[in-house]
Amino acid sequence: MLNDRERKFLERAIELAREGMNKGRGGPFGCVIVINDEIVGEGYNMVASTNDPTAHAEIVAIRQACKKLNSFQLTGCDVYSSCEPCPMCLGAIYWARPERVIYANTRDDAAAIDFDDKFIYKEINTEMLKREIPFIHESHPLALQVFNEWKKMEKRTIY
Repeated sequence: MLNDRERKFLERAIELAREGMNKGRGGPFGCVIVINDEIVGEGYNMVASTNDPTAHAEIVAIRQACKKLNSFQLTGCDVYSSCEPCPMCLGAIYWARPERVIYANTRDDAAAIDFDDKFIYKEINTEMLKREIPFIHESHPLALQVFNEWKKMEKRTIY
């Protein structure tokens, strides 16, 4: 059960979902990122308006929050989303490492309005050679050389 403060942030994410939807930006999804009771990032889905398949509400909000915090991680932040994050956003959230994710609608609710991620979840667990979109591995010594150079660098940022 959310407290009043948390509910306010979740309702802001829902408000953003409605705003983006009504502006014709993309699907009905919104997100806010909060640290110490301050919204540091917010966004709504902008896939259709930007022709960017990665412009989901969570990605937009993560980019904004990271820029504001001058960090590629969201340590100490909470993510409030109008809907359970899709597989892409879930991956981005894990890379950003916030404290928590609070969401309203579920992936089943999204599927009921034709935003169904089951295909992606299935593909992630399918062998490379059996995926709908072919993934072709071609080992190359120059690619491995770059990795080895990275490993030897003294000043590198591990994330």
